Amino acid sequence: MFTSKDGLCGIGELAEGAGVTVKTVRFYSDRGLLPEASRSTGGHRRYGPEALDRLRLIRSLRALGLGVPEVRRILDERHADGTPGAGSGAGGALEAAVAGRLREVGSELKALRWREAALRLVQESPPGEQADRLRLIGTVSVPPSTAPLVRFWRGWLPARMPAGAARAFLDAAVPQPPADPAPAQVLAFARLNALALGPCPGTGRPQPEAHRTAGAKGAAVLYTGLAEAYELAGAHLRRGRAPHAGEALDGFVAAYTSAYGVRDTPGFRRRLAGQLAADPRLDRYWELVAEVHTAPGGRPEPTPGVAHDWLLAALAAQTGAAPDQGTSPRQSKRRASPGLGV
Repeated sequence: MFTSKDGLCGIGELAEGAGVTVKTVRFYSDRGLLPEASRSTGGHRRYGPEALDRLRLIRSLRALGLGVPEVRRILDERHADGTPGAGSGAGGALEAAVAGRLREVGSELKALRWREAALRLVQESPPGEQADRLRLIGTVSVPPSTAPLVRFWRGWLPARMPAGAARAFLDAAVPQPPADPAPAQVLAFARLNALALGPCPGTGRPQPEAHRTAGAKGAAVLYTGLAEAYELAGAHLRRGRAPHAGEALDGFVAAYTSAYGVRDTPGFRRRLAGQLAADPRLDRYWELVAEVHTAPGGRPEPTPGVAHDWLLAALAAQTGAAPDQGTSPRQSKRRASPGLGV
């Protein structure tokens, strides 16, 4: 290709050798990605033999969707080290750029899958429900964000609760949007988002008795113990077992005794059953969480809310307390009950 006496070639020859347009070569040259070796007496660009390999590398990197700044860093590193990413290990410019682009593509794919499921939801909706579902879908970002759910729970958790305990609670209480959702899961997440963004009835958000009794530090102990109890109850729920006394219930009660600093006695269990039955609830929230997690034809996984109800029923049966003394779910859709089992 480089047939001239000076061993250089013009912009047209370089473009032809790399299979790109002259405009493309000029674009990369103007941005400093493809340095010129010299200019002819007529002011035309001249390129050295190394320009062809450099241009081909630029074209390959751009084909991967890498931006000009990333390409420049890779070329600079190549010039310094002799290869596209050598000398810097896993932290090299090429590796970092590829990893970043993979994250971007993953987010783009997630957004496309979510959009596809949302379109199918609208397409499959009965005419009378389309307007309402369009409104719900419109409140959810693409790809969907859990920020509204996190804000809802952070406003409900005890003030000055230790950060680690708060994070553990949020991990259990806030469902992640499915990467490849079905239309029903899109609808459930949109409804959950609307529930979290909606106004709270009454003045202020009701706090469970456990928050007032245990305080911020005690609440951290409470939630840690409840998480373990819910996991044990979940195993019984997966097997279809009815609420009963045992390790899961004992762990559930122990979470409260540890937080309150009291002994586990029959009297305490009776009082606890009454307190939990009377605390405000958020049944609809957990119903929607279950729908978000459940793919069509799949088996619903027990949510913390379902596990809490199972344990409360077991405690009520053991103590002879009525299990339904509290606020009805229909009247308390935006209210919260103690622990993870709201």
